[in-house]
Amino acid sequence: MAHTPRIPDSEFKQRWQTLQQKMDERDIDVVIAHGHEADPANVRYLSDYWPLFETGAVAIGREGDPILLIGPESLTFAQGRSRIPRIMQLLQYRESAEPDYPGMELATFSDVFDALGGKVKRIGVAGMPILGVPLYEAIVGGAGEAEVVKADDLLTDMRMVKSENELACMREGFRISEIATEKVLNEMEAGMTEQQVVGIAQGAMYAEGAEYEGHPTYVLSGDASTHAIGRPSPKVLKAGEMIQLNVGALVAGYSSSVGRPVCIGSMPADMRELVEVGLEAHYKTMEFIQAGVPAAEVVVKFEQFLEEKGFAQHLLYGPCHSIGLMEVERPWMESSSTYDLLENMTFQVDTFLYKEGQYGLRWEDGVVVTCDGVEMLSDKFLEVIEL
Repeated sequence: MAHTPRIPDSEFKQRWQTLQQKMDERDIDVVIAHGHEADPANVRYLSDYWPLFETGAVAIGREGDPILLIGPESLTFAQGRSRIPRIMQLLQYRESAEPDYPGMELATFSDVFDALGGKVKRIGVAGMPILGVPLYEAIVGGAGEAEVVKADDLLTDMRMVKSENELACMREGFRISEIATEKVLNEMEAGMTEQQVVGIAQGAMYAEGAEYEGHPTYVLSGDASTHAIGRPSPKVLKAGEMIQLNVGALVAGYSSSVGRPVCIGSMPADMRELVEVGLEAHYKTMEFIQAGVPAAEVVVKFEQFLEEKGFAQHLLYGPCHSIGLMEVERPWMESSSTYDLLENMTFQVDTFLYKEGQYGLRWEDGVVVTCDGVEMLSDKFLEVIEL
């Protein structure tokens, strides 16, 4: 097992300072960066804390250190994980069962704003798409006359381009994912259930040093392989059917994912053709990516390639989404995208094609955008796989 990289304290402090500079530019006095167990990205980016059962946030003013906001039960857990020394417990970050915690002294958002210096006129919330109504109402209630605005883009802009420490975490995640994928390919056989195969992948990931899965492991077989988003089931694997395999390890909060279409035994001719076209499109996308290129241009060229091949009708979306603290995060590459690619942006090249009611496939690999192309974070088993 290789040495597990992590983000140093100095980089967390730099993130706080950069965010404060952006707050000055936008005339925002306080940012509340929200997260929960399924989407902890903003909280973890600023604090390294990952909420469990409860939710959490980081509150930061224009000056000084931030405050980690947690629920009533997580104090000792947060103290052991957070890079932010100051922690405040609020009832609104409690778990969804909504216990009352009678007799427990808890802070309010008014207390939080006072602790950050008071005189708050404008509050930005990052993580608005996943913010629950009770939390939003509590923030607004504690804000008094202050304006509450959506501020997700402040952190999105910071997270898009990765530092060398972040890239080190991601490279390690992809290294582990490839090892786990190889173990699955060596041990998976007809008669196993999808869930049993997940167990093989999980065992390999944890044995190699992963802290968790970057996303639920996909072992989706037969007509379930048409699912763009799915979960493994007790279904038994059969020879001659498509298996959509996607394995991703999490390292220091950073996700990875390696996706391969697999068949136990020989693929039928039409299935093999779709797999081969998908792989060719997968490589084409990587040819189109380079720093300075408009993101929309990559998408248009990808779609044109599939159109010329006669396979555009099998496309649901594509071809890339960003990856980092979440396996899927902003920005996506879409024909409506208005940004240019930058060096050290990281993407999942995600080539998903399907024939409705029959089978689907996903080739998926991580890449780092460079000045002259891409650095592939995963490149093993890029071939038609028949076990």
